Amino acid sequence: MADLGTWALVFALLGGVAGGFVNSIAGGGTLITFPVLTAVGIPALDANVTNAVALAPGYAGGTYAQRGDLAGRRDLARALALTAILGGITGAALLLATGEELFEQLVPWLIFAATGLLAAQGPLRRITTGARGSSGEVARPVLLVSAFVATVYGGYFGAGLGIIVIAILGLMLTDALNRLNALKLLMSLCANGAAAVFFAFSGHVYWLVAVLMGVGAWGGGWLGGRTVQHVRESVFRAGIIILGIGIGIAFLVT
Repeated sequence: MADLGTWALVFALLGGVAGGFVNSIAGGGTLITFPVLTAVGIPALDANVTNAVALAPGYAGGTYAQRGDLAGRRDLARALALTAILGGITGAALLLATGEELFEQLVPWLIFAATGLLAAQGPLRRITTGARGSSGEVARPVLLVSAFVATVYGGYFGAGLGIIVIAILGLMLTDALNRLNALKLLMSLCANGAAAVFFAFSGHVYWLVAVLMGVGAWGGGWLGGRTVQHVRESVFRAGIIILGIGIGIAFLVT
């Protein structure tokens, strides 16, 4: 691993703060942290791996905070958690197996897809709410296959995973939104955590950067939680969407 220098490490720390802040306000923090890692000179695949390791612990706090909302659905939670672990590992293995060249070609389109998901978050929330009726739920195998496909994407890149998962759960289950969100956080933790553990032995992690960015993300998340009531989420999300489009174009042309 190359010596990135002091300023690069500081930049990574600040990028983590910004990413954690964005995640706590509107989501889409990876659209900040991943470009920061590539900007300081880390190759795209290594940047994605390092980003996954750095941000994975951030899901633990939210999952722990909403653990009570899983009461009465423990069997489903266990099934989805196991599925997410398998999906995360599969996505991580796919990333390392396909290599740097293919990932670099896909990066702009993955960023555009994540930006599009962020832009569609409002309509997806409405669809999710409307789907929670009394018409029943889909068969468990259909739900688990859908969850597996979503978490494979999460293990491969990760940006927008939470939006995909909450949409799937809302369309296929009849639970209240707080329980759906708790299941989403659990699945995100399992998928990203499993991918992070897999990546830890890959030789692609810039560990000092990952630790600094992780610390920054915790701080940014705390800061966002303290200031969220003073920020218009719609305006903030619009800014991140514009930034995501710009970043995607920059990766596309370079």
